[in-house]
Parts: sequence; C-alpha cells; structure tokens
Amino acid sequence: MSQSVRYRIRHTTRYAYVDLVAIAHNEARLTPRSGPRQEAHSTRFVVEPSPTFMVRERDYFGNWVNLIAFEEPHREFSLTAHSEVTVRAVEVPQTANDVLWEQARGADFNPQEGELYDALQYAYPSPHVVWDQDIRAYAAASFPPGRPLLEGAIELTERIHKDFVYEPGVTSIATPVAEVFHARRGVCQDFAHLQLACLRALGLSARYVSGYLLTHPPPGEEKLVGADASHAWVAVFCPGYGYVDLDPTNGAVVGCDHTTLAWGRDFADVSPLKGVVLGGGSHRVEVAVDVNAVEL
Repeated sequence: MSQSVRYRIRHTTRYAYVDLVAIAHNEARLTPRSGPRQEAHSTRFVVEPSPTFMVRERDYFGNWVNLIAFEEPHREFSLTAHSEVTVRAVEVPQTANDVLWEQARGADFNPQEGELYDALQYAYPSPHVVWDQDIRAYAAASFPPGRPLLEGAIELTERIHKDFVYEPGVTSIATPVAEVFHARRGVCQDFAHLQLACLRALGLSARYVSGYLLTHPPPGEEKLVGADASHAWVAVFCPGYGYVDLDPTNGAVVGCDHTTLAWGRDFADVSPLKGVVLGGGSHRVEVAVDVNAVEL
C-alpha cells in the first residue's frame, strides 16, 4: 500500500517600500495542483491591504494563477497562502525502465499524439535553460548507447548532487546555467535548471517543478517557524508512463516530502509571486514558509 501524507502549508510574502506604490499588479502561483501523486484540497489567500480585485485562472501550463491588483496607494503588501494537500508515494513500475533513452528523444515524437505533443515543448531551450558542449558532455556520461532512460536520469540526478555544492547567495535567478556548471555551486533552482539543460541537450523532455520540501530539524531540536522554503526539482518524461520527478539538490527520486505547486519550462513560468509596480522606490522582501504534516 502506498504511503500518504497530508500537509498544511503556509507561505507568506511581505514587501515594504520606501515610497508609496500607486498601482501594483501581481501574479501569484501559490495554489498547489492535483496530479497522479498529489491531491490539492484547498487554498485560501489572506492579502493586506485589501486588493482592488483578485481573480483566479489557469495559465498555459495548467497552473492556478491568482491575478491581484492594487489601485490605491500603499507602502506595504503581504500575501499569505494557506493550503492543504495530500501527497502519495507513487512507485514507478518496472516496465517504465524498458524505454531506452534514445527512444525518448523529442525529435522522434509523433506530433499527432496528445501526450507526446505536450511533452515536446519541454525538449527545447527556454529563457533559463540553455547549454553548451561542456554541459552536453557531462550529461552524455550518464546516457551511453542502449541505457534505459530512467536509469540514466536517476544517475544524472545523483551525480549533480555529488558534484555540486549547495551554497545560498552565490547565484541569482539571472545566473546562467553555464556559470553554475563551471562554478559547481548554487541552490535548488540552479540545479534544476542544470539538470534540465543536461536532459534537453540530449533531446529528452523534462519540465521544471516548483513546490515545497518538508524539512526535518536536527535530533532534539524543535522545528523553527517559517524555516521551510520553496523548492525546485525536475520531472523527466518517460513515453508510455508519464513524468517521473527527480530532485538533483538531494540526489533522489521525489517522494512524500515534496509538495508540487506548479510546473513549466523553467523558473520564469512558475515564479511564486511576480508583478509590476508604479512607484515604491527601493523595497525589502521577506518570505516565510511552514510545511506541517497532519494526521490523516
């Protein structure tokens, strides 16, 4: 029987501006989505000050996005998303390993088949995922001729975890993948972009996944409020089965500790909160995330 965990998640973002903001329009992708390994029960938003309007719709990739507009002057803005989600541990069937990586390249997909046509968009470069010959060579070491796709993808996940150092503050969202590759350090979004570049360099389809990772405090210590964080990983497409989620930051197949928010080609498609403001000047932003397992 597969394991299931129900989570209560609270994600708070606060902006404080030096000057008055006259108008602000924001997009929030903070509503978990349902899928084969996850059931999203509810999401409730608390927004201060009260927005002029807030509407919810789906974006091109099927993610829920809340459009939030402020048309009254303000110096502070806070958004808290309260969500409940059940995550299931999905065991990938052995038959998924029957697909060789050469058989999974996007160039060989039949564009008339719906699932393959959808996956094709994740086989090409995107704003944050480009590669060079060094990255392609690094990827190729995990995919010799005739190797099963998942076996090679999992080894690549483990190699990135082993070869790269997790170090906050050394990169930004604007740091190119090639720079991360040569520096051998970064954070989860960097490693997700790198693995996507490796897979796509070989013609394989894989998408960027945003979400949360349940953290565990050291033995004997209490979990700190707000200490959890947003996380990122990848999902590689396996023809005949679907997507398999892999976490290069932790070198593992994704399990019950991971909660999915959204997916797309890269971070630009799934940013939790982005927008445009008129006025405001410089600003300070604070983010706090709490992920707590509850009894089923």
